[in-house]
Amino acid sequence: MLHRTVNLFFRGVSLFLIMCCIVSCGTASRSEYVTVDGQMLGTILHIVAETDVETSEIYSRMMSLDSVAKRSMSIFDENSLLSRINRGETDSLDSHIAYNIELARRVNIESDGVYDVTIKPLTSAYGFARENREHKVNVDSLLEFVGMEKIRVEDGRLIKADERVQLDFNSIAKGYTVDLAAQELEKMGIENYIVDIGGEVRCKGVNKKGLAWRVGVETPFEGNQSNGDYIQQVISLSNYSMATSGNYRRYYVNDDGKKVAHTIDPRTGQSVISDLLSATVVAPTCAEADAYGTMFMALGKERAIVLARRMAERGVYVYFITAGEGDEYEIYYSSQLESALSHSKGFNAL
Repeated sequence: MLHRTVNLFFRGVSLFLIMCCIVSCGTASRSEYVTVDGQMLGTILHIVAETDVETSEIYSRMMSLDSVAKRSMSIFDENSLLSRINRGETDSLDSHIAYNIELARRVNIESDGVYDVTIKPLTSAYGFARENREHKVNVDSLLEFVGMEKIRVEDGRLIKADERVQLDFNSIAKGYTVDLAAQELEKMGIENYIVDIGGEVRCKGVNKKGLAWRVGVETPFEGNQSNGDYIQQVISLSNYSMATSGNYRRYYVNDDGKKVAHTIDPRTGQSVISDLLSATVVAPTCAEADAYGTMFMALGKERAIVLARRMAERGVYVYFITAGEGDEYEIYYSSQLESALSHSKGFNAL
């Protein structure tokens, strides 16, 4: 067990004293905590920030960013750059796609090939890319077009080993867009904020009470489609990102009565069903947290725990919910998160 504890949050008393000093010196800011809600990337957008910028300006910038992200990385927009690259209509990359290919390659190497963004032929065949799923997925033939070794980037262009190789950024693009949103807030001079796009979060500074931001981890029972109604754990964060991956929402039962989850092992082409029910990752960037969450789900419980221990040494932490006896859950978490958890009694520290 690692005993070094990361300082994920500020102590409220210290901040309170600082705030009192500012007020007593007569230099109180005009800023106040505001909330901006809407839709982004087809899901919920929620921002809380301390600022004197009009909420309409923040919302407008987020909507501009939403358009940029969709035009670049969406596999659901047939006119996006990624869709055109997948169809072989162009090989030119923008900065967003180039960044995510590089990050995906690093995660692919770290996971021994378990994480792979060239997985789109499989996600399409299984029906997880808004296309009609195939009655019988011919895994062997599709695996010929899957593998990070089948793509490379040269001079801003994507070189494919086969034109039928396609990219799916669903496991990384949302987290990356959260990072872009956070950068946009900081361009406006905002230092205390939390930005949440569909449950993937990045935060900085403190909340209105002068404490760390509190982010919930949902209970991973099958079919849970609620928006935060069932919270398993609350994690206090500052200057970190967090994302959760799980198979309790995106799955279906095929004609043979077999559960097919959206997590696909790119090495076997098979849907991954394991006793790792959800993987929450705390990392410096949300793109990393997003990708690593998918990676851990594809690894399964035992291998995920082994890799999580190594990754904690470089500032990537986890909170795993696994199947226990009966309807019970077992919890495994990076020991560095101990002080950030709302409760940890009976849990297993890594």
